[in-house]
Amino acid sequence: MAPVPKGGTIAVTGSAGFIGGWVVRKLLDKGYRVRACVRDANDDTKVGFLKNMPGYATGRLTLHSADLDNAGCFDEIFAGCHGVCHVSHVSTYDDPAYVQGVCDHIINSVNLSGTVSRLIVTSSIAAVISEVDIQELVKRPVCYEDRYPDEQNPKRTPERGQGYSMGKVIAQRAFSEAAEKNGTWDAITCCPADNVGPILSAHQKDMGPWQHNIETMLLGKYYQNGAYRPWMVVDVRDDAECHIGLLESVNVANGERYIAWSTEMRNVEDICADIDRLLPELGFAVPEITDPFPERIQAREAELRRIWAGIELRNDRIRAVLPVTFRPMDESVRDCVESLINVAGVKPVQREGFSLQE
Repeated sequence: MAPVPKGGTIAVTGSAGFIGGWVVRKLLDKGYRVRACVRDANDDTKVGFLKNMPGYATGRLTLHSADLDNAGCFDEIFAGCHGVCHVSHVSTYDDPAYVQGVCDHIINSVNLSGTVSRLIVTSSIAAVISEVDIQELVKRPVCYEDRYPDEQNPKRTPERGQGYSMGKVIAQRAFSEAAEKNGTWDAITCCPADNVGPILSAHQKDMGPWQHNIETMLLGKYYQNGAYRPWMVVDVRDDAECHIGLLESVNVANGERYIAWSTEMRNVEDICADIDRLLPELGFAVPEITDPFPERIQAREAELRRIWAGIELRNDRIRAVLPVTFRPMDESVRDCVESLINVAGVKPVQREGFSLQE
């Protein structure tokens, strides 16, 4: 199908969120008209930052209340749109039938529009690397777009913590199969790594694990990641650029998915120490790490870290179709910290003799 026209109209679900907010902002910067879909367009604690964006006062950016759980909520919003960025999370990933049902009603709204030519599905690297048996990463350590978790493992269930990954795979397939059947639009999947970078609104500090983890560090406590997985970072601004690039590209096809990440990995304790290294003027009092895992898991720390260190998460495919340059991880961490302090009012623990600027 055709890419969206420059300056066209794009609907963005989940516009109040961390990734969605940046997609909206970057679309506006590139001259698009944007229909920002949020749960409640009158909740200024969550949408006030959107109303402050260039384009809102003139009507180039419009806000629309749409609850994903209500079938038909996008019918009027998508009508006349050229593209859709479906960034929003569902209410739960632990009910596959519910996830499929949400996809189905969004698909129906796209079909009814008669104008949408491309939909970008926001997935996750979890749909590539999440394994109920971590030894699968030893057997298949190259993690690229054609790799999927071992879906034949009977333990791959929501009850075993696989719901998020399963839900993302369900969505990717639902949209690409529906697009193929319809024949007038295509669905491209973006699988971002761990999004880090500046928040745009105070409420976003709680709307994603990675910025919340950095907030926790700033407040004086931080926790070891599950299974000792390192952070695999993409800057949220670069992720937004990837979404828009996939909307625009003539080199992508229905059903394809693309990993968006910077190729950098770092252990959680190093991230915490990085705050002081990157912002020495802050006088950050680096806290001790908290490891909440049972002793039997802690005893496997070296093994688990060795497995993660042996994987290759590749971004060759997205670099081949988009002119993207990923920001270094240091920049993402620094800008996240400064936004948590300046935008969300987080008060970091500081060494004696240091204080925040008034």
